[in-house]
Amino acid sequence: MPPRSPLPARHGLAAAWLRTPDRDPSGVHPWPTMGTWLRDRLPDGVDVPGMLAQQRFVDESGHPVREDDPYTPHTFVWFHRDLRDEPHVPGTIHVVHRDERLVVVDKPAFLSSIPRGRHVTQSVVVRLRDELGLPELSPLHRLDRITSGLLMLATERRWRAPYQSVFEHRAMHKTYWALAPLSPDLTLPTVVRNHIHKERGQLRAQVVPGAPVNAETRIELESQVGEHGIYRLTPRTGRTHQLRLHLLGLGIPIVDDPLYPDVHDVPVDDFSHPLQLLAGELAFTDPLDDEPRRFRSVRRLPLAAGS
Repeated sequence: MPPRSPLPARHGLAAAWLRTPDRDPSGVHPWPTMGTWLRDRLPDGVDVPGMLAQQRFVDESGHPVREDDPYTPHTFVWFHRDLRDEPHVPGTIHVVHRDERLVVVDKPAFLSSIPRGRHVTQSVVVRLRDELGLPELSPLHRLDRITSGLLMLATERRWRAPYQSVFEHRAMHKTYWALAPLSPDLTLPTVVRNHIHKERGQLRAQVVPGAPVNAETRIELESQVGEHGIYRLTPRTGRTHQLRLHLLGLGIPIVDDPLYPDVHDVPVDDFSHPLQLLAGELAFTDPLDDEPRRFRSVRRLPLAAGS
């Protein structure tokens, strides 16, 4: 891990860092200057000469790294990346709870939990680090970008481990609600158990028949909205796309799911059809003070566009 960054966060994002390789036993290296190493190390699309001229690279002490500085091994360099324009994700991030250790938010669909890929400034972490003045704010669990509802975050790094252990030991009780078709042939409540596998780089996960069970969800019909039902989902595990696959397997795919049963190529700026899945409730015993905690989403199904 690098030393503490000499650059403050910008737009809620910490500075990126690089480190020159350790000294070669022969003492030979191919970079006469730090500028040469940076141009070789960073992708072609990065304007290294321009960033050097603007003194945007700094060393551990915060001093600018210059084009003709002699190359030195095992040296950390920090800089802020240029951010691309991103379409603004509509909807409110409701802060449903905040204390010294935790922030619990109710996020809208299409807003990424963490900065990743094409979704950097339009993420819960980047928005709220800036808005709440919490530069170390970080999520304690995963919530898909297109899923709405509760996301729990640690205010500082020192609180991450105890609260992450709640999720790791399956001591976090999660409840979701989904809008899906009614099925007269379906006997509820029911528990779905199977094996779900997702390959890195693939859009969709798969159910693997005959493999050991690694995914389990209890499904209940709670109410009816026209030709659809609102289903209460209680997962015992947290596999990728578990709830979506379990309802699909029952013949009742979640309304406006862009992946199941069919893949739809939805433009990144199309927010008109939110997935009708809501992370609605989190309940657990606080690992630091043994107090019961319960948080409930302020949203309700069906979810409207931009809500």
